[in-house]
Amino acid sequence: MQLGLSENLSALVARRFKAAKEGNHLVFSSTKLSIINAGIPYQLRYCPALAKKPNNLKPSGPKAPKPDPFENPSPDLLITTLPSTNPTHALILNKFPVIPNHFILATTAWASQTDLLDKSDLDATYECLHAWTENHPGRLFAFFNSGDESGASQPHRHLQFLPVEAMRADSNPNEFWEPLIDGFKSQPQSQGKFQHLPHLPLAHFALPVPADATPEILYHIYITLYRAAVAAVEGNAATNIATSGAARISYNLAMTLSTMMIVPRRAETGTVPIDMEKVRDIADPGVVSLNGTVLAGTLMVKAEAEWDVLRAKPEVLGRVLREVGFPREREGVALL
Repeated sequence: MQLGLSENLSALVARRFKAAKEGNHLVFSSTKLSIINAGIPYQLRYCPALAKKPNNLKPSGPKAPKPDPFENPSPDLLITTLPSTNPTHALILNKFPVIPNHFILATTAWASQTDLLDKSDLDATYECLHAWTENHPGRLFAFFNSGDESGASQPHRHLQFLPVEAMRADSNPNEFWEPLIDGFKSQPQSQGKFQHLPHLPLAHFALPVPADATPEILYHIYITLYRAAVAAVEGNAATNIATSGAARISYNLAMTLSTMMIVPRRAETGTVPIDMEKVRDIADPGVVSLNGTVLAGTLMVKAEAEWDVLRAKPEVLGRVLREVGFPREREGVALL
């Protein structure tokens, strides 16, 4: 897909974000940032604004239908449509960002978030990753949440982008952090094997993305990772799995120009042991919700008590990750 943009993607997004923020068309919530290390450097972000509303714990009754923000996106949040003729996707600003220039790639026609991605979704994502680097020193982290346990918030298909330089902006320069997915770049690729991070305590699978990857190559990598994730959940060889239609599992997918990674999910939320006396006015105290930013090495908390526990006891992070993912023992899958 040729994006056909009239200006650099990074400049376009920054300009539209600035205008939307100044016009009060989006709600930017600031965060406090700390780096914790439980074998892998993780960004811990404290966002008090999250405490103002309950998280996505499963309701006891049926959910009321949500308005679709991607069907007819607000002109104040719409960045552009892709490609310029017969658009299949739209780039839209996230209305509730905690990272500047957080934006979304959504299908223009309805497509389900719980269906498998197709070649055009992956191609558009890859082209955005490339376009961001044109005449710009930064790069993007892309992620996709699919399924009830993935942290997905909208049923209309969409992928999300975070500028890595914006994620680093508030970091202490003396503290090392890089997106978790970058940990694979220094690993050699063994024929017939997935890449794994030894200190990440949940089942995960990654493969390198070759330079100038075609839509067919991207799709092959994605389906290979998806089948491995299904095998990790179902405990079998994951053969004869459909490559279109509804996904069989909940999962998070992440992508950079060098790597694609998938994590199967069994829960949307994990728990942090806290003093309940300190969080009487907080909804769902001690409960943290994780989406695809887990693959960027980022965790968001809403209560100062959660923030304090994780900074004092980084090993709690490992327990949270194990709660939302599947055991590492299920990674014993060869490339299919």
